[in-house]
Amino acid sequence: MKKFFLFALGCLVFSFSASAQSTDTTIVFTSLVHDYGQIVQGSGPQTCKFEFTNTGTEAIVIQTVQASCGCTSPSYTREPVAPGGTGEILATYSPGAAMPFEKTITVRSNAQPSAIMLRIKGVVVAPQQPSASDL
Repeated sequence: MKKFFLFALGCLVFSFSASAQSTDTTIVFTSLVHDYGQIVQGSGPQTCKFEFTNTGTEAIVIQTVQASCGCTSPSYTREPVAPGGTGEILATYSPGAAMPFEKTITVRSNAQPSAIMLRIKGVVVAPQQPSASDL
């Protein structure tokens, strides 16, 4: 029983020391929110760019980038970003109905923090109709 207890204690100590060792991968975005302002309905897809920098000492690898809905399509830097290097997340929003919108893009990587939420927002407005005096 004593051997089992010592073995279990050794495993516990090893697991804590292994989890305490982490690489220095830090991702810093220049902005976490992009405000499109007003977008005229029917004007087509709108794209914005979120830039980030690797401020750590290990390469950053973006694992997944996922939008909160089908109206937003993300793309991203797929190759590892070296320390001091930069990368980008592109978010293309396809406006639909005339209304305010706010969408999120979740970025998962090997960096700290491992998950970051980016946001896009704005207002889709109906196109102006010509008045009788304009005709």
